[in-house]
Amino acid sequence: MVDVGAFVGQIFVIALLVVLAIFVIVVLFRSIRIIPQAYAGVVERLGRYQRTLSPGLNLLVPFIDRVLPLVDMREQVVSFPPQPVITEDNLVVSIDTVVYFQVTDARAATYEINNYLGAVEQLTTTTLRNVVGGLNLEEALTSRDNINGQLRIVLDEATGKWGIRVSRVELKAIDPPTSIQDSMEKQMRAERDRRAAILTAEGSKQSQILEAEGRRQAEILKAEGDKQAQILRAEGESAAIQSVFQAIHEGNPDEKLLAYQYLQTLPKISDSASSKLWIIPSEFTEALKSMSAGFAGRRDDHPTPSAERSAPPAP
Repeated sequence: MVDVGAFVGQIFVIALLVVLAIFVIVVLFRSIRIIPQAYAGVVERLGRYQRTLSPGLNLLVPFIDRVLPLVDMREQVVSFPPQPVITEDNLVVSIDTVVYFQVTDARAATYEINNYLGAVEQLTTTTLRNVVGGLNLEEALTSRDNINGQLRIVLDEATGKWGIRVSRVELKAIDPPTSIQDSMEKQMRAERDRRAAILTAEGSKQSQILEAEGRRQAEILKAEGDKQAQILRAEGESAAIQSVFQAIHEGNPDEKLLAYQYLQTLPKISDSASSKLWIIPSEFTEALKSMSAGFAGRRDDHPTPSAERSAPPAP
């Protein structure tokens, strides 16, 4: 027969070994904790803060040490929903904000504040209302950098004791009421139309000035050209007259030649449409007389053949 007591004893030993093995595994599991990179773990020993675990392999006292949820040490970006803000000129605008922050002290972020993300959101909202409340709508729309800087300074100072560093705050959108947007669009459209009209008028003015300047320069150049042409023409006529006068003096013409040249010039004078009356100088008549006398004397010096034939022979 099988000994029942021995069999029960064996079963008990096996169960004890299994329980002991499970206990050892649990102890080992609770004694070793691996922390990922960019995370930190806060360890409490018997309910009190003991230390902060760094990334890597860490050893714990089982059943005594307890690791709280890991804290993300990376820089985080949180976009908060639109917040209604009243400006100095009593207009309600909706502002979206984006906050960049980073946990620098896991212990302070765990024990100094209950919910640091919600605290950052509420602090951003109140600070934004304080800053924008002192500005009118136009200043709020054109002073984003100033608002961002003031928000970052206030948030960084307030969250420093929580182990949080606020690196940047951005206003994602500033939406004024619909009626104000319509008025602003009309104002901008009118301003653009005014600038376009001014630019058109300036362009027309400059065009007219340039055209007038061009005409003036053209008239000046034309007058200068006419002046130079008249000067050159006068110089040419003067040189021609001097050449003719010098040739006449060198040829020493008599009155007959001068009268003959005057007779040749008379047809040219008569071609002019304005030649109504001619004045013949007395010297011209004297020259004609001398010319006629000269032609008559030349005929006397050469008798005709009939006269020669009718002359009586010499004795």
